[in-house]
Amino acid sequence: MNKNVKILYVDDEAQNLQSFMASFRRDFTLFTAESGAEGLEIFKKEDLNIILTDQRMPNMTGIEFLEEVQKIDPEPMRILITGYSDINAVVDAINRGQVYRYLNKPWNHDDFKSTILSAYEVYQLRRENKELLNKLERANEQLEFLLRQKLLS
Repeated sequence: MNKNVKILYVDDEAQNLQSFMASFRRDFTLFTAESGAEGLEIFKKEDLNIILTDQRMPNMTGIEFLEEVQKIDPEPMRILITGYSDINAVVDAINRGQVYRYLNKPWNHDDFKSTILSAYEVYQLRRENKELLNKLERANEQLEFLLRQKLLS
């Protein structure tokens, strides 16, 4: 479908990663990791668009992982997944990890895919806005330069 969408999914349960790969490997370019540390190594090497992470993992929670991701590169969209309805985790995720969406396990395939596509659309729009702002800043600088030249002559 859209192999340009590069997704990293971090979950300490290998069966969840396998299920994710089986469900979406034909649609997107996928990377998986069984720990936050492993996920960070992949994140540093790959140009990713979307980060999915389980909340409850040993050594590093999903929120902690997303905080580290955000320090390295705030651009990719972040989605937190959990099998537990822990409202504190949701609030923390939104406040600390700046999470785009929160999904429950087990996930519904169509809803999950729709969330990924929506996240990618927002990612693309943000990149386009950033590029347009950069162009606008350059144009403003050129106009200011021309105005100064005109005032000096």
